[in-house]
Amino acid sequence: MLKSATPALSRTHASPILRTVGLIFALIAALGLSACQKTASRPACPVGKMCLEYGNNSEVETLDPQKSTLLDDFSVISDLIVGLTTDGPGAARIPGMATSWETSRDGLVWTFHLREALWSDGVPVTADDFVYAYQRILNPKTASIYSYLVYILKNGQALNEGKVSPGELGAKALDARTLQLTLEHPAPYLPEIAKHQSFYPIPKHVVEKWGDAWTQPAHFVGNGPFRLMSWKLGDHIEVTKSPTFYEAEKVCFDRVNYYPTNDSVMAERRVLKGELDINTSFQSNRIDRIRAAMPGMARTHVSLATSYMSFNTRDIAAFKDVRVRRALSEAVDREFITGKLMRSGQAAAYAFVPPGTANYRYGAHTYWANLTRAQRVMDAKKLLSQAGYGPENPLSFEIKTPNNPDSILISQAVQADWAEIGVRAKVVQNESQIAFAAFRMRDFDVGVMNWYADFNDATTFLGLFKSDTGGQNYGDYDSKIYDSLLDAADHEADIDRRADLLSQAEQIMLNDEATIPLFFVVNRNLVAKDITGWVDNAENFHRARWLCRKPG
Repeated sequence: MLKSATPALSRTHASPILRTVGLIFALIAALGLSACQKTASRPACPVGKMCLEYGNNSEVETLDPQKSTLLDDFSVISDLIVGLTTDGPGAARIPGMATSWETSRDGLVWTFHLREALWSDGVPVTADDFVYAYQRILNPKTASIYSYLVYILKNGQALNEGKVSPGELGAKALDARTLQLTLEHPAPYLPEIAKHQSFYPIPKHVVEKWGDAWTQPAHFVGNGPFRLMSWKLGDHIEVTKSPTFYEAEKVCFDRVNYYPTNDSVMAERRVLKGELDINTSFQSNRIDRIRAAMPGMARTHVSLATSYMSFNTRDIAAFKDVRVRRALSEAVDREFITGKLMRSGQAAAYAFVPPGTANYRYGAHTYWANLTRAQRVMDAKKLLSQAGYGPENPLSFEIKTPNNPDSILISQAVQADWAEIGVRAKVVQNESQIAFAAFRMRDFDVGVMNWYADFNDATTFLGLFKSDTGGQNYGDYDSKIYDSLLDAADHEADIDRRADLLSQAEQIMLNDEATIPLFFVVNRNLVAKDITGWVDNAENFHRARWLCRKPG
């Protein structure tokens, strides 16, 4: 799922001036955003109540779990709705609506036994609410970007393509509290993926009444630890503890406010002043000063996430040429980006699947990864020349990026790298929502993005590049060999052989230069010292139901 000035930014090879000037402009723009943003104070908490002020990085796009695409949406949705399984305090999978389940011997039929629970309007949650949700996300009219995840249900893809009726989907309510899911292929990771919003239930009785307007505060109904009270665009979302939640007595906070905090420097100041208790990001290269000014509040942890760039191969003729894609990827100085810009422990990436991914065999990498920086630059220039680009015919295009400071810095650094090989790239900044909408609509030339694991398995990363993935396959990568290897992995019961197949697929995708992997992400959060229950974890999921505040 889809997030200051610094010394010694020059480097020993060509174009340090270009790089430094570009970075200074980016920093000025970032600081300008901070200066212009209106300050806010901490809202009063009712007497005798416990309140949490939660900086959530960007404006939430939607609270509809079947239509959401952004990680910042998921942070709120997951506090309002609980799936079959859910995240424990450290993001480990624990039972959610399903208290137990069993699987047929062939791994194709799963039976989930649901607990007695209520929607926030007092109506019982039933197995039919899950069936309805899965039929809805696969309905072509819903146009869900995550429908491909639900293809693991029998006839899921066929339903999404309009080839079968909803009743033929492998999801049945055997009774009000028994859900049976039949799969296209064995998926031992099903309980893990069931934590994801694409597998959440939705209140059938509410959605049928209000349609897409069901997510408005006046109509929203959830089954989670909190219920939606208000949503002021550009300001905050307010939720309060839900008395109908099945473990309401274990929820500490009575109210949570989620704020969009695109300006991470301003958010940092708000945490320091006590206006925010948490912020889900901070500007990476400020980590030393944050640790000095706010000891114990900077929380970093290796993430199941990759920062990367995508090519628009659908509309930009140059990017259909693998030589051009390889030249651009080779020219990026990942060590400079991680060591001099980010500086929070990020690791240069020459593959796409990050370390720590479960049941995976590492080894795939770009074949030129072991070349020196000088050798890569020389090779990149040669490849561009072979493709017909040079001083007389320079390659020109735009880099589209979300307008957070880190992404701007990365874009400026890459822009300078590409200038070294004669490429003219212009950086275009958009609000996060607008940028990702543009990526999905292919309204970009090259895009900068991060991918955070939807569940802990390599397929959440490699599945992005399947030809039938849709909108999130931003580069429209299409390889029959790649697809067949992923399909074979889906049907392979042996964990080791499956891992080999997935690794082979990644190598093919990297050989085709389908993307530009930049670095493996480090989670960066700011957490007030009086907040308890926060557990750093690779998935970076921190559900508000587990958080509390020290007395006094």
